Amino acid sequence: MLAELLIASVQLIAGFVLLIWAADRLVAGSSALAAHFGVSPLVIGITLVGFGTSAPEMVVSAIASLEGNPALAIGNALGSNTANIGLILGVTALIYPLSIQRSTMRREFPVLLGVMAITALMMWNLDFTRLEGLILLSVLLALILVMVIYSIKHPSDNHQLEHLTEDIPVKMDNSIAITWTIVGIVVLPISAHILVTGAVSLATLAGVSEAVVGLTIVALGTSLPELAAAAASAFKREDDLAIGNILGSNIFNLLGVLGISAFVAPMAIEAELVQRDLLVMFGMTGLLALLVWRREGVGKITRVSGGVLLAFFVIYQVAIVRTALIGG
Repeated sequence: MLAELLIASVQLIAGFVLLIWAADRLVAGSSALAAHFGVSPLVIGITLVGFGTSAPEMVVSAIASLEGNPALAIGNALGSNTANIGLILGVTALIYPLSIQRSTMRREFPVLLGVMAITALMMWNLDFTRLEGLILLSVLLALILVMVIYSIKHPSDNHQLEHLTEDIPVKMDNSIAITWTIVGIVVLPISAHILVTGAVSLATLAGVSEAVVGLTIVALGTSLPELAAAAASAFKREDDLAIGNILGSNIFNLLGVLGISAFVAPMAIEAELVQRDLLVMFGMTGLLALLVWRREGVGKITRVSGGVLLAFFVIYQVAIVRTALIGG
């Protein structure tokens, strides 16, 4: 028992480390390659760099779905979204209170709420079909296209995009870029498989469902890139970049992560994921909107608001684990 627990833990940790490293190398290599081939920095920033932090969630959920672990795939997506708001924005606001521009409130929030509504409607019958996965991916592609067109027409409103394009390694040699791209493509699914194997083993040994592990340990681990990016933005006083990354990541998790997972393998959804965890995700997003809303001027996530978000997230995580252990 102890040896099996140790092996599962090592698989989980090794999977996380390799996964995040491989995602970073893939984004760096593919971004440099795209730049060398003349792809616009605008397109690279919005697609490869902008959504790079969601690559761990996407690959883990796709592998989990493909290997017949749908609860882990869905739990990872929903849990990551809740962690992004409660843990990451909560901790970031405690480091440095964040301001939210009204343009962000008018654009990103309504889009996120709309995407959440679409996802909820699809999940409500406890079934994710391949067609629904294709619809989610189509919506994602449409949003990316809209973002590209909007950024071209409104170049002065591209503060966040400027930071994304700064991350493109244009000076990277072609041979190195190709090497990192291949390494990322090969290592990402391998590391995701190692992580999923460890997570499933851990769930079995602990006597809890795979959904619980996906909502807690796996969701926290795959959210580490977002945490690092948000904390770095907070220290640099780049408030809107930190918030934009989180809202964008949540949109991508629902459309890209769940879309790819369902398209790879149609999934049955555990009722508790809809009745509890989907509603918690809605509740956390609504709480964030309520905390930052101002009648006039910019919105604020104060340290108090950050503490509230973090407290609700901790209570939610404790409730998941406690319910799982009692049920087990």
